[in-house]
Amino acid sequence: MRHGKKFNHLGRKAGHRKALLKNLSISLIEHKRIRTTLAKAKALRQHVEPILTKSKDNTTHSRRMIFSYLQNKEAVKELCNNIAPKIADREGGYTRVIRTGFRRSDGAEMALIELVDFNETYTGKMEKVEKKKKRTRRGKSKKQDETTVAEEAADTAEETTEE
Repeated sequence: MRHGKKFNHLGRKAGHRKALLKNLSISLIEHKRIRTTLAKAKALRQHVEPILTKSKDNTTHSRRMIFSYLQNKEAVKELCNNIAPKIADREGGYTRVIRTGFRRSDGAEMALIELVDFNETYTGKMEKVEKKKKRTRRGKSKKQDETTVAEEAADTAEETTEE
């Protein structure tokens, strides 16, 4: 009996469990959404929420602390540069676990775990992507160039009819 059990051991030894949670955390940070079993998703939520809280204070010390948990430079950069500014005003609850049914092979309950601020369906914030105006080599915009060509063609047509 394990009295006072504080977290799900996931049927693994301590080193294997830490490696699993580290890899799941890195995948969640890189992809913003991953699909895993419900037990792993709940354990991952407990593991990654303090890391996300540390990332809001973007200092050298906090980056080093996050790196000590993740051991992945790209994940630390993504977390501190892109994710932390979006979650800066949130006081907790950075992740969402959505149950998705059961796996066909063994019947394990599956879940989707995602970062809350990166799902446009729920947040309602659609980022507008501004298109750059296409320019010709002469420096005029394409639309202006087309109108001037049309005007020149109309002028030449008028000149030929007048003669």
